[in-house]
Amino acid sequence: MRILALAAALALVSFTAQAQSYFVYCASDKIEVDSRNFEQMKSARGTPICQMGSFNYLSDAQNFAQKNFGGPGKKCSCG
Repeated sequence: MRILALAAALALVSFTAQAQSYFVYCASDKIEVDSRNFEQMKSARGTPICQMGSFNYLSDAQNFAQKNFGGPGKKCSCG
């Protein structure tokens, strides 16, 4: 029974570790969809960025960017 519980716990940790988040950012005055978190994006861009949304699925992030901003690459502002 303990082995079964341990196996279940390991499976849950493995599944949780694979969970991915996707973000919609305004970076360099353009909409971007990326899997990097805010700190990673801030470090990579070195320019003012703002997070517009956070999603569990890439398609949800892309749909949000398209519906609300016209899609990745479209102009935006953090102001």
